[in-house]
Amino acid sequence: MSNSADFPGTEARPARRHRFRPVRVLTAGVFALAGLIFFTSFHTAKGTNIRTDASLLRLSDLIHERSRANGELEEANGVLRKDIEALAERDDGSTRAEDDRLAALEERAGTRKLEGEAITVTLDDAPPDATARLPGYPEPQPDYLVIHQQDLQAVVNAMWQGGAEGIKVMDQRLISTSAVRCVGNTLILQGRVYSPPYKITAVGDPEKLKKALTTSPAIQNYMVYVNVYGLGWKVEDDGRVTLPGYSGTVDLHHAKPVG
Repeated sequence: MSNSADFPGTEARPARRHRFRPVRVLTAGVFALAGLIFFTSFHTAKGTNIRTDASLLRLSDLIHERSRANGELEEANGVLRKDIEALAERDDGSTRAEDDRLAALEERAGTRKLEGEAITVTLDDAPPDATARLPGYPEPQPDYLVIHQQDLQAVVNAMWQGGAEGIKVMDQRLISTSAVRCVGNTLILQGRVYSPPYKITAVGDPEKLKKALTTSPAIQNYMVYVNVYGLGWKVEDDGRVTLPGYSGTVDLHHAKPVG
C-alpha cells in the first residue's frame, strides 16, 4: 500500500504537454509477454490440463525414482566393499593385532555386521478418521495423527541412551553421521524415502532398552497421542538378530562447532 508521500496534494497543476512515458511502454511490454506465455502454455498443453498431464514428471515421482537409484548404488557399493575387504584379507602385511584393532574400529563405526539380542519399535500413523478416545481432549488436528521427525528421533535417542550397540531404521544401519529427517509423512534417510509404519531395531540388552524407552520424556509425550488418538506403538523382542553393516559413504560433508 502507498503512503501519504505518494499523494503530495490536490492543488491545481499547470497544464503540460503529453510526452513520451517509458512506464507506458513497459506496461505494454508486460502484457505482450504475458500473452506470449499464455499462448505458449496453451500450445504445449494442446487443450489438456498441464497439472494433471501424466506425461509430466511429478516431484513425488522424482523423489521415489532418486530413492530407488540411491538404493541400487548402496547395494553396488556394498558389493565393492566386500570385494575390497576380501582382497585386503589375502595379504596386506598387517599384524594380527592391527587387524583386530581395525575390526573393532569398523564395528564401532557401524560398517560391520552386528549380531546380538534386539528389540524393534514400530511407529505408525493413526487412522484418518480417529477421534479423541478419552474425555477432556480436543478433536484431533491432522498433525496429531501422523508420525513426526521428533518421534523417530526420540526412539533413536532413547535406544542409544539405553546402551544400544547398533541401530537399524527400516533396512538401513545408522552411523554417527546419519540424520533422521521427515518431509510431510515420509522419512528420508541417507538418500532413500520410506513411508509408515516405521521400524527401528536396536541390538543391546532388551531390558535396558525398554527401560530407556519408558523413561524418555519425549516418548511419554508421544504415548499420550497413542492413548488418545490411536498413533501406532509396538515394542517387540526379536531374539538374536544380525544388523547389516552400513555400506554408504562415511565422508563428513558438513560440520559446525557447538558449545
